[in-house]
Amino acid sequence: MVREADVPAFAAAHRDRTAGESGAPAMTEVISIDTPALGDRSYLATDGRVALVVDPQRDIDRVLAAAAARGVRITHVFETHIHNDYVSGGLALARVTGAAYHVNAEDEVTFDRAPVTDGDAIAVGDTMLVQVIATPGHTFTHLSYALQDTATGRVTAVFTGGSLLYGSTGRPDLLGPAHQATLAAAQHASARRLAQLPDDTPVCPTHGFGSFCSASQITGTQSGGTASTIGQERLANPVLRLDEQQYVAELLAGLDAYPAYYAHMGPANAAGPGGPDLAPPAPADAAKLAARIDAGEWVVDLRDRRAFAAGHVPGSFSFGYGDSFVSNLGWLLPADAPVTLIGDSPEQVADARRDLARIGIERIAGTAGPPSGWARRLTSYPVCDFAYLAAAWRHEPVAVLDVRRRLEWSASHIDGAVHVPLHHLPQRIPDLPAGPIWVHCQAGYRASIAASILHAAGREVTAIDDDYHRAALAGLPVV
Repeated sequence: MVREADVPAFAAAHRDRTAGESGAPAMTEVISIDTPALGDRSYLATDGRVALVVDPQRDIDRVLAAAAARGVRITHVFETHIHNDYVSGGLALARVTGAAYHVNAEDEVTFDRAPVTDGDAIAVGDTMLVQVIATPGHTFTHLSYALQDTATGRVTAVFTGGSLLYGSTGRPDLLGPAHQATLAAAQHASARRLAQLPDDTPVCPTHGFGSFCSASQITGTQSGGTASTIGQERLANPVLRLDEQQYVAELLAGLDAYPAYYAHMGPANAAGPGGPDLAPPAPADAAKLAARIDAGEWVVDLRDRRAFAAGHVPGSFSFGYGDSFVSNLGWLLPADAPVTLIGDSPEQVADARRDLARIGIERIAGTAGPPSGWARRLTSYPVCDFAYLAAAWRHEPVAVLDVRRRLEWSASHIDGAVHVPLHHLPQRIPDLPAGPIWVHCQAGYRASIAASILHAAGREVTAIDDDYHRAALAGLPVV
C-alpha cells in the first residue's frame, strides 16, 4: 500500500505533475448511480479496464449493469461511513465480484474488510490512485476519498460521502444530541481539509440530493445543482465561508427531524447486510386485504393520491409512488411490520419493493392490483385547494391540521391551524379537535398520507392538494 502524508502533499503532487498540461484529457470516467427516492448517489469510477465503487446502494444489480456495460471488472469497493439512511450493498457487491471491501479500520463491524485509515493511498489498476482522507463530522469515523489519475496526475474526483455536499454538509446529529456540537465543529474542520484539494476537483457527495442526511436548512442552503467543484464550494458553501462558531450555531439551529427508520440502518450495516430479496410478492385478493386490515396490518396504496381519495379500500393508506414514497413510509411503518402493496401495475409494485429493500423493509406480505370492481365496498373523501378552504372558512370556523415539520411551521403557518408533524400523527389522533378536519402540508403529498390515516381512523377529513404558498394568495390568515 502506497502512503501519502496528507492532503496538501497530495494536492502539491497534482500541481507538480499537471503543470503545463492543463488541456490533457483525464482517462478516468466517473459514473453517478442515482437513487432519487433517498436523495443519494453511488459512484463507479473506471479507467476502462478495472473499476472502483463508492457507497453502493443495496440493489447492486444497477452497479453490476453499469460495469458490464463498460466491460470493466470491479476490484475495489469503498464506504465513506457506516450509513444511517440506507442499507449498504457494499459487502454483497464485494462478495459477488471478489473486490476488496474498504471500510474505516476504526468502525466496529462483524465482517471481514480491507481496513483503511487516514493517509492510506490505494492503487486501483494501473492508472487510478485513491487517497483516504479522514473527514469526521457526519460520523466520528467518516472518510472521504480523493481519486487521482496517475496517467495525467489529475485529481479527477473527491468522494465526500456525508461531509462536503453541494452548498451544504452532512448533518451531525444522527449519533444523538450529545455528540452533535462536537461533530458539527469536526464537520467544519473536515470541509476545510477537503478545500485544500485543487479548485477544479469535482466534488462527488453521496448525500445532498434530497436526503435527510443533508443539513440543508442552514444559511446558503443546498445549491440544488447536479455537479460542483472544490472551487465552487469554496465560493458558495457556508461551511467554507463562515467561521467555526457561526457555522456550528447556524447548523444546529437548522436541524429538523429525520426518519425513524434511520435508527435501524447503522446496526444493519455494521452487521454486514446481504443482498435484497426482490422476488415478486404473492398476490392478495380483496378478502385477504380485508383480513389483513382487520388484523391491524398495513395495506399501502401506491396509486396517485387523487385516485386514492376517489375510491380506496377502507382502512388502507395512501403513499403515492414517487420520490417521496420510501422515506415517508419508512418513517411511519412500525418496525418489522408486514406490508401489502396495492399498485397500478406489477412494475409499480416491483419498483416500490426495490425502494423498500434499500431501507431494510422486506416483509412484503402480498400485492394487489387497482381496487376497481372488488367485492368489498370502496370508500372516499374529498380533495380541495386552499381557495376552497378559504371560502369555507368565511362561512364558519373550520379545523385545519398542518402536518409539515417543525421548521416549515415556524417559518410560516395558517393562523389558528393545529400543528402535528406527519411522523407524530398516528399517536396524536386522539388529541385532534372533534368533527371534520382539513389537512394540508407543503405540496399535497404528506396531506394525502395524513388524510388516509385519519380516514382509516374514522375521521371526517378533507385533503388539501395544493402548494402552501397559495394559502395567503387565497386570503387565508398566514403568520
